[in-house]
Amino acid sequence: MYKYSVSILGTGFIGLCSAACFADKDIKVLASTHNEKKAKMINDGKAPFYEADLQEMMDGIKANKPELLQCLLDPVKAVLETDISMITQGTPMREDKSINLGYIESTAREIGEALNQKDSYHLVVVRSTVVPGTARNLVGKIITEVSGKIPGKDFGLCMQPEFLAEGRSIEDTLRPDRIVIGAFDDRSGDMLQEFYEYFYGDHLQNCPLLRMNLESAELVKYGNNCLLSTKISYANEFANFAQLVPNVDIVQVMKGVGLDYRINDRFLNAGVGFGGSCFHKDVNAIKAWSKSKGYPSRLLEAVLGINDDQAIEIVDMAEELAGKLGGKKITLLGLSFKPCTDDMREAPSLRVVDELMKRGITNINGFDPKAKETAEVEFGDKIKYADSIEEALKDSECAFLITEWDEFKNLTPNDFKKHMKTPNVIDGRRLFDYDKFNSTLPFRAIGRINLK
Repeated sequence: MYKYSVSILGTGFIGLCSAACFADKDIKVLASTHNEKKAKMINDGKAPFYEADLQEMMDGIKANKPELLQCLLDPVKAVLETDISMITQGTPMREDKSINLGYIESTAREIGEALNQKDSYHLVVVRSTVVPGTARNLVGKIITEVSGKIPGKDFGLCMQPEFLAEGRSIEDTLRPDRIVIGAFDDRSGDMLQEFYEYFYGDHLQNCPLLRMNLESAELVKYGNNCLLSTKISYANEFANFAQLVPNVDIVQVMKGVGLDYRINDRFLNAGVGFGGSCFHKDVNAIKAWSKSKGYPSRLLEAVLGINDDQAIEIVDMAEELAGKLGGKKITLLGLSFKPCTDDMREAPSLRVVDELMKRGITNINGFDPKAKETAEVEFGDKIKYADSIEEALKDSECAFLITEWDEFKNLTPNDFKKHMKTPNVIDGRRLFDYDKFNSTLPFRAIGRINLK
Protein backbone atom coordinates (compact mmCIF):
# COMPACT_ATOMS: atom_id res chain seq x y z
CA MET A 1 0.00 0.00 0.00
CA TYR A 2 1.37 3.40 -0.93
CA LYS A 3 2.21 5.79 1.91
CA TYR A 4 1.66 9.10 0.09
CA SER A 5 -0.76 10.31 -2.57
CA VAL A 6 0.10 13.36 -4.64
CA SER A 7 -1.80 15.31 -7.28
CA ILE A 8 0.34 16.97 -9.96
CA LEU A 9 -1.50 19.91 -11.53
CA GLY A 10 0.28 20.50 -14.82
CA THR A 11 1.91 17.87 -17.03
CA GLY A 12 4.81 19.67 -18.70
CA PHE A 13 8.47 18.81 -18.11
CA ILE A 14 8.39 19.48 -14.37
CA GLY A 15 5.00 17.92 -13.75
CA LEU A 16 5.26 14.73 -15.76
CA CYS A 17 8.87 13.98 -14.86
CA SER A 18 8.04 14.46 -11.17
CA ALA A 19 4.90 12.34 -11.53
CA ALA A 20 6.82 9.49 -13.16
CA CYS A 21 9.63 9.58 -10.57
CA PHE A 22 7.18 9.64 -7.66
CA ALA A 23 5.18 6.73 -9.09
CA ASP A 24 8.36 4.80 -9.72
CA LYS A 25 9.07 5.08 -5.97
CA ASP A 26 5.62 3.71 -5.02
CA ILE A 27 3.86 7.03 -4.45
CA LYS A 28 0.29 7.26 -5.74
CA VAL A 29 0.12 10.04 -8.34
CA LEU A 30 -2.92 11.64 -9.94
CA ALA A 31 -1.71 13.99 -12.65
CA SER A 32 -4.14 16.50 -14.10
CA THR A 33 -4.42 18.26 -17.45
CA HIS A 34 -7.21 19.81 -19.49
CA ASN A 35 -5.67 18.36 -22.67
CA GLU A 36 -7.58 15.17 -23.55
CA LYS A 37 -4.95 13.95 -26.02
CA LYS A 38 -2.15 14.36 -23.50
CA ALA A 39 -4.16 12.65 -20.76
CA LYS A 40 -4.84 9.65 -23.00
CA MET A 41 -1.16 9.36 -23.93
CA ILE A 42 -0.08 9.44 -20.29
CA ASN A 43 -2.70 6.85 -19.31
CA ASP A 44 -1.49 4.68 -22.20
CA GLY A 45 2.04 4.95 -20.82
CA LYS A 46 3.30 7.26 -23.57
CA ALA A 47 5.28 10.44 -22.93
CA PRO A 48 3.77 13.37 -24.89
CA PHE A 49 7.23 14.90 -25.41
CA TYR A 50 10.80 13.65 -25.62
CA GLU A 51 12.92 13.84 -22.51
CA ALA A 52 15.86 11.54 -21.83
CA ASP A 53 14.88 8.45 -19.77
CA LEU A 54 11.24 9.54 -19.34
CA GLN A 55 9.67 7.04 -21.74
CA GLU A 56 11.71 4.18 -20.30
CA MET A 57 10.50 5.05 -16.80
CA MET A 58 6.89 5.28 -17.98
CA ASP A 59 7.24 1.90 -19.70
CA GLY A 60 8.30 0.35 -16.40
CA ILE A 61 5.43 1.96 -14.48
CA LYS A 62 2.89 0.86 -17.09
CA ALA A 63 4.18 -2.69 -17.03
CA ASN A 64 4.56 -3.14 -13.29
CA LYS A 65 2.38 -0.67 -11.35
CA PRO A 66 0.04 1.25 -13.68
CA GLU A 67 -2.32 2.08 -10.81
CA LEU A 68 0.31 4.43 -9.35
CA LEU A 69 0.26 6.91 -12.24
CA GLN A 70 -3.03 8.11 -13.67
CA CYS A 71 -3.91 11.29 -15.51
CA LEU A 72 -7.29 12.95 -14.97
CA LEU A 73 -9.11 15.72 -16.80
CA ASP A 74 -10.69 16.83 -13.52
CA PRO A 75 -8.22 18.66 -11.23
CA VAL A 76 -10.81 18.97 -8.46
CA LYS A 77 -11.12 15.18 -8.31
CA ALA A 78 -7.33 14.84 -8.32
CA VAL A 79 -7.01 17.15 -5.32
CA LEU A 80 -9.88 15.50 -3.43
CA GLU A 81 -8.31 12.06 -3.74
CA THR A 82 -4.78 13.03 -2.62
CA ASP A 83 -3.02 14.47 0.43
CA ILE A 84 -0.55 16.78 -1.32
CA SER A 85 -1.12 18.92 -4.43
CA MET A 86 1.77 20.29 -6.47
CA ILE A 87 1.23 23.17 -8.88
CA THR A 88 3.49 22.64 -11.89
CA GLN A 89 1.78 24.90 -14.41
CA GLY A 90 3.63 27.05 -16.92
CA THR A 91 4.32 30.73 -16.30
CA PRO A 92 4.84 32.06 -19.85
CA MET A 93 5.90 35.55 -20.84
CA ARG A 94 3.35 38.19 -21.70
CA GLU A 95 3.94 40.41 -24.71
CA ASP A 96 5.59 42.98 -22.42
CA LYS A 97 7.96 40.22 -21.17
CA SER A 98 6.40 40.14 -17.69
CA ILE A 99 5.19 36.89 -16.13
CA ASN A 100 1.76 35.50 -16.98
CA LEU A 101 0.26 33.95 -13.84
CA GLY A 102 -3.03 33.00 -15.48
CA TYR A 103 -2.49 29.25 -15.23
CA ILE A 104 -1.40 29.57 -11.60
CA GLU A 105 -4.50 31.59 -10.76
CA SER A 106 -6.93 29.15 -12.42
CA THR A 107 -5.24 26.17 -10.76
CA ALA A 108 -5.47 27.87 -7.36
CA ARG A 109 -9.21 28.30 -7.93
CA GLU A 110 -9.57 24.61 -8.78
CA ILE A 111 -7.71 23.66 -5.61
CA GLY A 112 -9.99 25.99 -3.65
CA GLU A 113 -13.07 24.30 -5.13
CA ALA A 114 -11.72 20.93 -4.01
CA LEU A 115 -10.78 22.06 -0.51
CA ASN A 116 -14.25 23.53 -0.10
CA GLN A 117 -15.47 19.92 -0.23
CA LYS A 118 -12.69 18.47 1.94
CA ASP A 119 -12.48 18.38 5.72
CA SER A 120 -8.99 16.96 6.19
CA TYR A 121 -5.74 18.97 6.14
CA HIS A 122 -4.21 19.30 2.67
CA LEU A 123 -0.78 20.53 1.59
CA VAL A 124 -0.46 22.79 -1.47
CA VAL A 125 3.02 23.12 -2.99
CA VAL A 126 3.85 25.69 -5.65
CA ARG A 127 6.63 24.33 -7.83
CA SER A 128 6.17 26.62 -10.82
CA THR A 129 8.57 29.52 -11.15
CA VAL A 130 6.74 32.58 -9.81
CA VAL A 131 7.77 36.08 -8.75
CA PRO A 132 8.10 36.76 -5.00
CA GLY A 133 4.77 37.14 -3.26
CA THR A 134 2.83 34.85 -5.60
CA ALA A 135 2.42 31.85 -3.29
CA ARG A 136 1.23 33.92 -0.34
CA ASN A 137 -0.66 36.76 -2.04
CA LEU A 138 -2.13 34.99 -5.07
CA VAL A 139 -2.27 31.23 -4.51
CA GLY A 140 -2.97 31.33 -0.78
CA LYS A 141 -5.53 34.12 -0.99
CA ILE A 142 -7.44 32.58 -3.92
CA ILE A 143 -7.64 29.19 -2.19
CA THR A 144 -8.91 30.91 0.97
CA GLU A 145 -11.51 32.95 -0.92
CA VAL A 146 -12.84 29.99 -2.90
CA SER A 147 -12.67 27.32 -0.18
CA GLY A 148 -13.35 29.35 2.95
CA LYS A 149 -10.42 27.51 4.53
CA ILE A 150 -7.56 29.14 6.45
CA PRO A 151 -3.89 28.60 5.51
CA GLY A 152 -1.88 27.13 8.38
CA LYS A 153 -5.03 25.71 9.96
CA ASP A 154 -6.99 23.91 7.22
CA PHE A 155 -4.36 23.68 4.53
CA GLY A 156 -0.60 24.00 4.25
CA LEU A 157 1.23 26.13 1.73
CA CYS A 158 4.79 25.70 0.47
CA MET A 159 6.96 27.00 -2.34
CA GLN A 160 9.45 24.43 -3.56
CA PRO A 161 11.42 25.67 -6.58
CA GLU A 162 12.65 23.00 -8.96
CA PHE A 163 16.10 23.00 -10.51
CA LEU A 164 15.61 20.51 -13.32
CA ALA A 165 17.70 20.89 -16.45
CA GLU A 166 15.85 19.75 -19.56
CA GLY A 167 17.61 16.80 -21.10
CA ARG A 168 18.33 15.43 -17.63
CA SER A 169 15.07 16.12 -15.80
CA ILE A 170 14.71 12.53 -14.60
CA GLU A 171 18.26 12.45 -13.25
CA ASP A 172 17.81 15.83 -11.56
CA THR A 173 14.50 14.77 -10.00
CA LEU A 174 15.93 11.56 -8.59
CA ARG A 175 19.28 13.00 -7.48
CA PRO A 176 19.01 16.77 -6.87
CA ASP A 177 21.96 18.75 -5.54
CA ARG A 178 19.72 20.59 -3.05
CA ILE A 179 16.10 20.89 -1.95
CA VAL A 180 14.67 24.29 -1.08
CA ILE A 181 11.43 24.45 0.91
CA GLY A 182 9.73 27.77 1.48
CA ALA A 183 6.90 27.39 3.96
CA PHE A 184 3.92 29.42 5.18
CA ASP A 185 4.41 27.86 8.62
CA ASP A 186 6.29 25.03 10.31
CA ARG A 187 3.51 22.49 9.83
CA SER A 188 3.50 23.03 6.06
CA GLY A 189 7.26 22.76 5.81
CA ASP A 190 7.46 19.73 8.09
CA MET A 191 4.92 17.81 6.00
CA LEU A 192 6.78 18.50 2.76
CA GLN A 193 10.12 17.67 4.34
CA GLU A 194 8.76 14.34 5.62
CA PHE A 195 7.50 13.56 2.12
CA TYR A 196 10.94 14.16 0.63
CA GLU A 197 12.65 12.22 3.41
CA TYR A 198 10.49 9.28 2.35
CA PHE A 199 11.05 9.83 -1.38
CA TYR A 200 14.81 10.43 -1.28
CA GLY A 201 15.88 8.30 1.66
CA ASP A 202 19.67 8.04 1.89
CA HIS A 203 20.22 10.62 -0.87
CA LEU A 204 19.47 13.37 1.66
CA GLN A 205 22.67 12.50 3.53
CA ASN A 206 24.58 14.30 0.77
CA CYS A 207 21.85 16.69 -0.39
CA PRO A 208 21.31 19.93 1.57
CA LEU A 209 17.68 20.66 2.46
CA LEU A 210 17.10 24.35 3.08
CA ARG A 211 14.07 25.76 4.90
CA MET A 212 13.02 29.38 4.46
CA ASN A 213 9.94 31.54 3.96
CA LEU A 214 7.80 31.58 0.82
CA GLU A 215 9.17 34.72 -0.76
CA SER A 216 12.82 33.80 -0.27
CA ALA A 217 12.23 30.42 -1.92
CA GLU A 218 10.54 32.13 -4.87
CA LEU A 219 13.54 34.39 -5.37
CA VAL A 220 16.03 31.50 -5.08
CA LYS A 221 14.86 30.13 -8.42
CA TYR A 222 15.30 33.45 -10.18
CA GLY A 223 18.68 33.95 -8.56
CA ASN A 224 19.71 30.51 -9.80
CA ASN A 225 18.60 30.93 -13.42
CA CYS A 226 19.75 34.52 -13.73
CA LEU A 227 23.24 33.63 -12.52
CA LEU A 228 23.51 30.70 -14.95
CA SER A 229 22.30 32.93 -17.79
CA THR A 230 24.82 35.58 -16.76
CA LYS A 231 27.68 33.04 -16.83
CA ILE A 232 26.74 32.04 -20.38
CA SER A 233 26.54 35.63 -21.61
CA TYR A 234 29.80 36.41 -19.79
CA ALA A 235 31.51 33.55 -21.64
CA ASN A 236 30.06 34.74 -24.93
CA GLU A 237 31.21 38.32 -24.28
CA PHE A 238 34.74 37.02 -23.76
CA ALA A 239 34.41 34.80 -26.82
CA ASN A 240 33.75 37.95 -28.82
CA PHE A 241 36.82 39.52 -27.21
CA ALA A 242 38.83 36.45 -28.23
CA GLN A 243 37.84 36.93 -31.86
CA LEU A 244 39.38 40.42 -31.90
CA VAL A 245 42.95 39.14 -31.85
CA PRO A 246 44.87 36.03 -33.00
CA ASN A 247 46.34 33.54 -30.55
CA VAL A 248 43.40 33.44 -28.13
CA ASP A 249 41.18 30.37 -27.64
CA ILE A 250 38.09 30.99 -25.51
CA VAL A 251 37.89 27.33 -24.50
CA GLN A 252 41.27 27.57 -22.81
CA VAL A 253 40.44 30.98 -21.34
CA MET A 254 37.22 29.75 -19.71
CA LYS A 255 38.96 26.59 -18.51
CA GLY A 256 41.46 28.79 -16.72
CA VAL A 257 38.73 30.98 -15.27
CA GLY A 258 36.61 28.01 -14.23
CA LEU A 259 39.38 26.39 -12.22
CA ASP A 260 38.95 29.14 -9.64
CA TYR A 261 37.19 27.36 -6.76
CA ARG A 262 34.95 30.41 -6.33
CA ILE A 263 33.59 30.13 -9.88
CA ASN A 264 33.78 26.60 -11.40
CA ASP A 265 33.65 25.97 -15.14
CA ARG A 266 30.03 24.93 -15.57
CA PHE A 267 27.99 27.22 -17.83
CA LEU A 268 31.13 28.97 -19.04
CA ASN A 269 30.96 27.36 -22.47
CA ALA A 270 30.85 30.02 -25.17
CA GLY A 271 28.47 29.34 -28.03
CA VAL A 272 25.48 30.48 -29.98
CA GLY A 273 23.53 31.38 -26.84
CA PHE A 274 21.11 29.94 -24.31
CA GLY A 275 17.52 28.96 -24.95
CA GLY A 276 14.83 26.79 -23.42
CA SER A 277 11.70 27.33 -21.41
CA CYS A 278 13.37 28.87 -18.35
CA PHE A 279 16.26 31.26 -18.91
CA HIS A 280 14.68 33.81 -21.24
CA LYS A 281 11.35 33.65 -19.46
CA ASP A 282 12.75 33.88 -15.96
CA VAL A 283 15.34 36.58 -16.65
CA ASN A 284 12.68 38.67 -18.39
CA ALA A 285 10.14 38.02 -15.63
CA ILE A 286 12.33 39.10 -12.73
CA LYS A 287 13.63 42.05 -14.78
CA ALA A 288 10.05 43.21 -15.42
CA TRP A 289 9.12 42.58 -11.77
CA SER A 290 12.03 44.60 -10.42
CA LYS A 291 11.28 47.42 -12.86
CA SER A 292 7.68 47.48 -11.61
CA LYS A 293 9.12 47.98 -8.12
CA GLY A 294 11.20 50.94 -9.32
CA TYR A 295 14.52 49.15 -9.90
CA PRO A 296 15.53 48.59 -13.56
CA SER A 297 18.16 45.84 -13.84
CA ARG A 298 21.08 46.94 -16.02
CA LEU A 299 22.85 43.62 -15.53
CA LEU A 300 19.99 41.42 -16.73
CA GLU A 301 19.31 43.75 -19.65
CA ALA A 302 22.90 43.18 -20.78
CA VAL A 303 22.68 39.41 -20.23
CA LEU A 304 19.71 39.17 -22.60
CA GLY A 305 21.19 41.53 -25.16
CA ILE A 306 24.48 39.65 -25.41
CA ASN A 307 22.65 36.35 -25.74
CA ASP A 308 20.35 37.54 -28.50
CA ASP A 309 23.23 39.11 -30.43
CA GLN A 310 25.01 35.75 -30.72
CA ALA A 311 22.78 34.94 -33.70
CA ILE A 312 24.11 38.02 -35.48
CA GLU A 313 27.65 37.11 -34.48
CA ILE A 314 27.51 33.59 -35.87
CA VAL A 315 25.96 34.66 -39.19
CA ASP A 316 28.57 37.40 -39.51
CA MET A 317 31.25 34.76 -39.01
CA ALA A 318 29.71 32.64 -41.75
CA GLU A 319 29.64 35.50 -44.25
CA GLU A 320 33.24 36.41 -43.44
CA LEU A 321 34.16 32.80 -44.21
CA ALA A 322 31.93 31.96 -47.17
CA GLY A 323 30.95 35.35 -48.58
CA LYS A 324 27.36 36.53 -48.88
CA LEU A 325 25.03 33.61 -48.18
CA GLY A 326 22.09 34.80 -50.26
CA GLY A 327 21.11 32.16 -52.82
CA LYS A 328 23.19 29.47 -51.13
CA LYS A 329 21.94 26.32 -49.44
CA ILE A 330 22.47 26.56 -45.68
CA THR A 331 22.45 23.70 -43.17
CA LEU A 332 21.64 23.83 -39.47
CA LEU A 333 22.81 20.82 -37.47
CA GLY A 334 20.61 20.79 -34.39
CA LEU A 335 17.35 22.66 -33.88
CA SER A 336 16.32 21.99 -30.24
CA PHE A 337 17.74 24.37 -27.67
CA LYS A 338 19.95 21.64 -26.17
CA PRO A 339 20.63 17.90 -26.54
CA CYS A 340 18.41 15.17 -25.08
CA THR A 341 15.18 17.15 -25.46
CA ASP A 342 12.88 18.11 -28.33
CA ASP A 343 12.08 21.48 -26.74
CA MET A 344 12.22 24.38 -29.22
CA ARG A 345 11.24 27.16 -26.83
CA GLU A 346 13.63 30.12 -27.28
CA ALA A 347 16.06 27.82 -29.12
CA PRO A 348 19.11 29.57 -30.64
CA SER A 349 18.14 28.04 -33.98
CA LEU A 350 15.07 30.32 -33.99
CA ARG A 351 17.23 33.42 -33.71
CA VAL A 352 19.73 32.17 -36.29
CA VAL A 353 16.99 31.45 -38.81
CA ASP A 354 15.46 34.88 -38.19
CA GLU A 355 18.84 36.52 -38.79
CA LEU A 356 19.44 34.50 -41.97
CA MET A 357 16.04 35.46 -43.31
CA LYS A 358 16.63 39.15 -42.52
CA ARG A 359 19.59 38.88 -44.89
CA GLY A 360 17.48 37.32 -47.65
CA ILE A 361 18.73 33.77 -47.06
CA THR A 362 15.83 31.37 -47.52
CA ASN A 363 17.29 28.02 -48.63
CA ILE A 364 17.74 26.68 -45.11
CA ASN A 365 17.82 22.98 -44.23
CA GLY A 366 17.72 21.68 -40.68
CA PHE A 367 18.34 18.34 -39.06
CA ASP A 368 17.73 17.37 -35.43
CA PRO A 369 17.75 13.81 -34.03
CA LYS A 370 14.61 14.35 -31.92
CA ALA A 371 13.08 17.78 -32.58
CA LYS A 372 11.79 17.52 -36.15
CA GLU A 373 8.11 17.58 -35.16
CA THR A 374 8.44 20.39 -32.62
CA ALA A 375 10.62 22.34 -35.06
CA GLU A 376 7.94 22.06 -37.73
CA VAL A 377 5.51 23.71 -35.32
CA GLU A 378 7.92 26.61 -34.71
CA PHE A 379 9.33 27.13 -38.20
CA GLY A 380 6.53 25.93 -40.46
CA ASP A 381 7.73 26.20 -44.06
CA LYS A 382 10.52 28.71 -43.31
CA ILE A 383 13.03 25.87 -43.51
CA LYS A 384 13.25 22.36 -44.96
CA TYR A 385 13.63 19.34 -42.70
CA ALA A 386 16.14 16.55 -43.32
CA ASP A 387 15.89 13.04 -41.93
CA SER A 388 19.63 12.49 -41.67
CA ILE A 389 22.90 14.36 -41.37
CA GLU A 390 23.84 13.31 -44.89
CA GLU A 391 20.59 14.62 -46.34
CA ALA A 392 20.98 17.92 -44.51
CA LEU A 393 24.53 18.41 -45.79
CA LYS A 394 23.90 17.36 -49.39
CA ASP A 395 24.87 20.21 -51.77
CA SER A 396 25.07 22.65 -48.84
CA GLU A 397 27.43 25.63 -49.05
CA CYS A 398 27.57 26.49 -45.35
CA ALA A 399 26.83 24.36 -42.29
CA PHE A 400 26.16 25.70 -38.77
CA LEU A 401 26.59 23.43 -35.74
CA ILE A 402 23.83 24.73 -33.44
CA THR A 403 23.08 21.95 -30.91
CA GLU A 404 25.73 19.64 -29.45
CA TRP A 405 23.93 16.32 -29.91
CA ASP A 406 26.08 13.19 -29.53
CA GLU A 407 25.22 12.32 -33.13
CA PHE A 408 27.38 15.24 -34.30
CA LYS A 409 30.41 14.66 -32.09
CA ASN A 410 31.99 12.05 -34.35
CA LEU A 411 31.67 14.02 -37.57
CA THR A 412 34.99 14.51 -39.34
CA PRO A 413 36.12 17.10 -41.88
CA ASN A 414 35.76 14.42 -44.55
CA ASP A 415 32.07 14.02 -43.74
CA PHE A 416 31.52 17.66 -44.63
CA LYS A 417 33.77 17.47 -47.70
CA LYS A 418 32.00 14.37 -48.96
CA HIS A 419 28.44 15.68 -48.80
CA MET A 420 28.63 19.47 -49.10
CA LYS A 421 28.94 21.41 -52.33
CA THR A 422 31.31 23.81 -50.58
CA PRO A 423 32.40 22.66 -47.09
CA ASN A 424 32.19 25.89 -45.08
CA VAL A 425 31.60 24.95 -41.44
CA ILE A 426 30.71 27.16 -38.44
CA ASP A 427 31.03 25.53 -35.03
CA GLY A 428 28.58 27.33 -32.78
CA ARG A 429 29.21 25.03 -29.81
CA ARG A 430 32.97 24.35 -29.92
CA LEU A 431 32.18 20.70 -30.47
CA PHE A 432 34.82 19.97 -33.11
CA ASP A 433 38.61 19.72 -32.83
CA TYR A 434 39.66 23.18 -33.99
CA ASP A 435 43.11 22.28 -35.32
CA LYS A 436 41.88 19.26 -37.26
CA PHE A 437 38.95 21.08 -38.87
CA ASN A 438 40.74 24.37 -39.49
CA SER A 439 43.65 22.68 -41.24
CA THR A 440 41.49 20.72 -43.69
CA LEU A 441 38.50 22.90 -44.65
CA PRO A 442 37.12 26.46 -44.40
CA PHE A 443 36.19 26.60 -40.73
CA ARG A 444 35.27 29.08 -38.03
CA ALA A 445 34.45 28.53 -34.36
CA ILE A 446 33.02 30.73 -31.63
CA GLY A 447 35.77 32.36 -29.59
CA ARG A 448 38.81 31.64 -31.77
CA ILE A 449 40.46 32.86 -34.94
CA ASN A 450 43.46 31.43 -36.76
CA LEU A 451 46.59 31.42 -34.67
CA LYS A 452 49.67 33.16 -36.02
